[in-house]
Formats: sequence, structure tokens, C-alpha cells
Amino acid sequence: MQRYNGVAKTLHWLVFVLMSGAFVVGFYMGDLPLSPRKLQLMSWHKWTGVTIFFLVLLRLCWRLLNPPPALPTGMKPWERRAAEASHRILYLLMLAMPLTGWLMSSAKGFQTVWFGVLPLPDLLDKNPPLGKALAEVHEMLGFIILAFVAVHVLAALKHHFIDRDDVLARMTPGVKPPSH
Repeated sequence: MQRYNGVAKTLHWLVFVLMSGAFVVGFYMGDLPLSPRKLQLMSWHKWTGVTIFFLVLLRLCWRLLNPPPALPTGMKPWERRAAEASHRILYLLMLAMPLTGWLMSSAKGFQTVWFGVLPLPDLLDKNPPLGKALAEVHEMLGFIILAFVAVHVLAALKHHFIDRDDVLARMTPGVKPPSH
């Protein structure tokens, strides 16, 4: 069985964990009144988003230099196309989500300071109406990415339990391919 290498697995699961945390914090803080606690959560959310953005860029570079294992030979052509398209869309969403957050912060006049130490450049001039529109785009992208991640997980489970191939096992540590 061909597996993804350790770097690919580490980046995959690290981005997953960080995205999960960013979503939980993002949804939780959304309804909080403005307070020191909300500002701290917003900072953590932004730090996580910037980290995800750079890790996804690293993942893309790694994937270009280290192609993934071949898909199972038994996959239908439409499944191969769907897998390729969904991976491309997921990468696009994983870049667009933090980028819209960064743009939103810039437009709202709040500079992003990574881990409270490294100030990142504002990508836009202050423009509160644009900041509000970008906040809506950012939130909408959150729901879209959740849907694509759900499909991604369901497809991996389908491969493991129905198709009984090694798709899930080659990316997930500790999971063995199903026996036939």
C-alpha cells in the first residue's frame, strides 16, 4: 500500500486541528459582546487563521514536489475527477478563508499581529462597509468549507467501509486498510 509521507500527513492533520479550533472559536466569539475576552478570542482566531494560511501554502508546495499516492485502480473515472476537483476546491477554500479574514481585519482598521509579535501588513485601506461585506463573505466561506470537509470525510469513510480500499488508511495514522 502506498501511503502519504510523514510531512504530508503532519501538515494535513495539523491544518485539520487548527481549522477545527478556528471554527469553534469563530462561532463562539461571534455572539459575544465586545469585551477583553472577545478581543483575546479574536486574536487567537486571527493567529490561527494566519498560521493555517501559511501552512496551506507549505502543503501546496510540498504536494507539488511530492505527488500523492495514485488513486485506487478500481475508482471510476467520475470518482477520480470528483476527487481531484474536491481537493482543488478544498485548497482554494483553505486559502480563501484566512485571506478574507485578513482582508476583513484590514478593511475594519484592525491590523493583524501574528501571535502578538509580528505585525502583518494591512491588505486594504480602512473601509468599514467593505469590512462588513468581507465579514459576511468570511462567514459564508466557513459554512462552505464545513460542507466540503464533511463530503471529504464521508468520501474517505465510503472508501474504507464500502469500497474497502486503502484511501483512508494511507493518510490516517494507525488505520489499516480493510481486509477483503
